[in-house]
Amino acid sequence: MTPSRTVLSFAAALALSPMVAAPALAKPKPAPAAAAQAPVPDIAYTKYVLSNGLTLIVHEDHKAPIVAVNVWYHVGSKDEPFGRSGFAHLFEHLMFNGSENFNDDWFKKLEAVGATDLNGTTNTDRTNYFQNVPTAALDMTLWMESDRMGHLVGAIDQGKLDEQRGVVQNEKRQGENEPYAVAEELVTKATYPADHPYGHTVIGSMADLDAAKLDDVKDWFKTYYGPSNAVLVLAGDITPEQAKAKVEKYFGDIPSGPPVAHPKVWVSKRSGEQRAVVTDRVAQARLYKVWNVPQIGSADFDYLNLLTDILVSDKTSRLYKRMVYDQQIATNVSAYIDDREIGSQFVVELTARPGDDLKAVEKAFDEEMARLLASGPTAEEVQKVRTLYTSGFVNGLERIGGFGGKSDILAQSQVYRGSPDAWKESMARVQSATPADLQKAGKAWLSDGSYTLEVLPFPNYQAASTGADRKSMPKPGEMQAPKFAQLERGTLSNGMKVVVAPRHDVPLVRFNMMFDAGYAADQGGKPGTASLAMNMLDEGTTSRDSLAISKELALLGASLGTGSNLDYSTVSLSTLKSNLDKSLDLYADVILNPSFPQADFDRLKKLQIASIQREKQQPFNAALRVLPVIAYGQGHAYSVPWSGSGMEGSVAALSRDDMVGFHKAWLHPNNATLVVVGDTSLVEIMPKLEAEFGAWKQGASPQKNIGQPAVPAKPVVYLIDKPGALQSVLTATVVAPPMANPDEVAIETMNTVLGGAFTSRLNMNLREDKHWSYGAGSFVRDAKGPRLFIAYAPVQTDKTKESLVEMRKELRDVTKDRIVTADELAMAQSNLTLAMPGQWETSNGVGGAISEMVMYGLADDWFDTYAARIKATTVSDMGRAAQIVRNDNLTWVVVGDRAKIEAGLRELNLGEIRVIDADGNPVK
Repeated sequence: MTPSRTVLSFAAALALSPMVAAPALAKPKPAPAAAAQAPVPDIAYTKYVLSNGLTLIVHEDHKAPIVAVNVWYHVGSKDEPFGRSGFAHLFEHLMFNGSENFNDDWFKKLEAVGATDLNGTTNTDRTNYFQNVPTAALDMTLWMESDRMGHLVGAIDQGKLDEQRGVVQNEKRQGENEPYAVAEELVTKATYPADHPYGHTVIGSMADLDAAKLDDVKDWFKTYYGPSNAVLVLAGDITPEQAKAKVEKYFGDIPSGPPVAHPKVWVSKRSGEQRAVVTDRVAQARLYKVWNVPQIGSADFDYLNLLTDILVSDKTSRLYKRMVYDQQIATNVSAYIDDREIGSQFVVELTARPGDDLKAVEKAFDEEMARLLASGPTAEEVQKVRTLYTSGFVNGLERIGGFGGKSDILAQSQVYRGSPDAWKESMARVQSATPADLQKAGKAWLSDGSYTLEVLPFPNYQAASTGADRKSMPKPGEMQAPKFAQLERGTLSNGMKVVVAPRHDVPLVRFNMMFDAGYAADQGGKPGTASLAMNMLDEGTTSRDSLAISKELALLGASLGTGSNLDYSTVSLSTLKSNLDKSLDLYADVILNPSFPQADFDRLKKLQIASIQREKQQPFNAALRVLPVIAYGQGHAYSVPWSGSGMEGSVAALSRDDMVGFHKAWLHPNNATLVVVGDTSLVEIMPKLEAEFGAWKQGASPQKNIGQPAVPAKPVVYLIDKPGALQSVLTATVVAPPMANPDEVAIETMNTVLGGAFTSRLNMNLREDKHWSYGAGSFVRDAKGPRLFIAYAPVQTDKTKESLVEMRKELRDVTKDRIVTADELAMAQSNLTLAMPGQWETSNGVGGAISEMVMYGLADDWFDTYAARIKATTVSDMGRAAQIVRNDNLTWVVVGDRAKIEAGLRELNLGEIRVIDADGNPVK
């Protein structure tokens, strides 16, 4: 299934990792035999329709004591009348602010019982609210969901409307503050007429948001949020009989709501060509190509979806191979379907090489598209994209909730297509698709379409006469103690350590080879070496070139990733169990035999420099690039840009010999641990690993300086100018102890209260109270050595000074004036412990936890005893842990419009103000 475009919450940091490829080496191995179509597990379900019209879908999955609660209301931005754009999204926010019988913050209550994957989103066609909760908290969660479905109007007042209007407007500012953000509004208005349901963006206009009235909000709820316009999916540790009884109890007495018209097809097919030009603050020119195409669920939608992967998927795909790999005229290419209910869009995005215009890029694209439509894809290309589709779908089936999980698939199939198992139709169509099918759809849909409206009689729904007790919210039952995966350990004959966590619920196996290297290995060398060297690993081996590697992975339905974090460099593999041996052979070849071809090195070096240029233009990344060198000082292994991408000058100075040297110095079996999670066991996997890696010779690696840096004597404010910025990004940092310290669980607990949860002090102050920011918080970066504590907030430009005052107040209060209270401690303890089963639902989550244990030398019982240690923390522990904040030694980095904010910063007299550029160099 292709994920819908949604409005998401603020992410603290953005990771930029452009797709890269390499040209052919010496004679490659023959292409592997075609992999068989992998079987797709079913999603068993039971469907009910309550007497008031509510559709209930239940899926049993007892692998963890959690239940996904996923409510889809069939209303989105396409249902908004003229002059009320953004209304559906604004109302999504209001649904989290309390109902008549629980007039409090939704996140506060759900986080306290260990909810995970907790959020709400709005797109053009639907609004959904979802969370995974411990089974013991299900009744409480259903009571809350039903209370806001049936008992919300009385809790909505002008104060809440004004508060969430401010939050949404800051979300809009934050999105518009990013490079290329101008494209969305222009594309929307150019491709749909103003009276089309998709003729405006989901987030809407500032003027329409300002015009929203309290009565409008209440009428919107009464129209669209009734049971007859909703689908509720319960997936996880529950039976259909239990689910039906609980849902009838809590939802059955809610009136159905009025009939709602739902347009089914309105493609707004276009003809001819329309062009526009706009300027923006970006490092590279980008070209967008957009066509209006059929709705999700149609045959041509599925074929066009596959066609996007023919254009861009792996390194052998048509646009990538020509533009990025062969001609090197583009640094990024993408093609995707923006899937929607009544008509979708086929979108291609092409980013030119720095300094180049778009003429060559557009010419190459036009030629490739014409060739594809004239001759169609090859049989091998179609086989590859069918396997990629199936592999992506199977990966989603490991989760019961969240985007692309089983509850999401069932809900989308029911809401958009009328049946919970409608996804099977698309899966069958994809797995039997032919080159002719894709060619025919491609030819047809650069042309016209039609609109059809069906009006059906509205059933005579009746609400139940009795329902749940609204005066007494159910209390969560006894929570089950979290249990971590059972680990099996082994060591190969050459000393390489192996950790295996068997999981047999889906036929997937994940590998993560971890080397004690990382960005810190660049110490004394050229920053950016570790990142570029690891990116080069899959660019070719002594027996396979880059294209052969990419093609083989696609045919196997496998994915391979390489990269680094601060302390470790990793090579990961995810594969279907049916193709384990072939995938493992390819994995070992990439790790042991990289050839580092010169042409690919030259190309990837240019891409890494382009990535650095993009980082410097993104406000949060710009701050993160300079923070480490400021905090740690020259000579420390951690004093490199946050992403590890390096500096433009240092990367330009790299040579191929540096790549060979990095591999020789750091990638040894005695410097490695392999984490294996999935459908296997130690007994099964060890002989395979010994055969692939046993002959690998040991070696010695250099030492890294990760000692304690000097602490600044007084606060300093660094200012990076971003002219015209709609927001300022504020960060405050100080060096904290390494992860291996006796107060670690207390530090985690304290930070959860300060800035680590939605209901944390920083976020509730700057977002919920002041609504100057879409999201604020704090975190401690994981590291083997001294770590960075960072508090952050992107805020509207005209509130930069005031926001900094509030941040400083919160940081000071938690250390002495308002230390963590007993109630806050209890919230944090619940937040950190009760969510653990949900965090380990997937093999990827388990693998991440095991990797954390390896990286930071945590004991085997770390997660088994984690909950007990968190629960044992005291208020006194919180006061001691808060001392890591050290207000008198903070370093501030502010990214914003200097002309508008510098005077206010100086008025605060916080410390010396140093104006720097995005590389950390002083600016006069």
